[in-house]
Amino acid sequence: MNKKDVLEDCVRESLARYLEDLGDAEPRDMWDMVMRCVERPVLEVAMARAGQNQSRAAEMLGITRNTLRKKLQAHHLLG
Repeated sequence: MNKKDVLEDCVRESLARYLEDLGDAEPRDMWDMVMRCVERPVLEVAMARAGQNQSRAAEMLGITRNTLRKKLQAHHLLG
């Protein structure tokens, strides 16, 4: 099993627990919820791995530095 498969399995398990916790309630806006839950830690990990260098973090993430900066601002991650 490769690392991508492990991450995908973690997401599947987390979503299954979320749906189980909902019981009979119908899930709403799952896409937005997942993106909000995932984006912040991805940004935090990339910035830490890049030594807080935005250009390096943006390159790791495959996004432009401007996009990274906007996302960091949106998540209140700029010091």
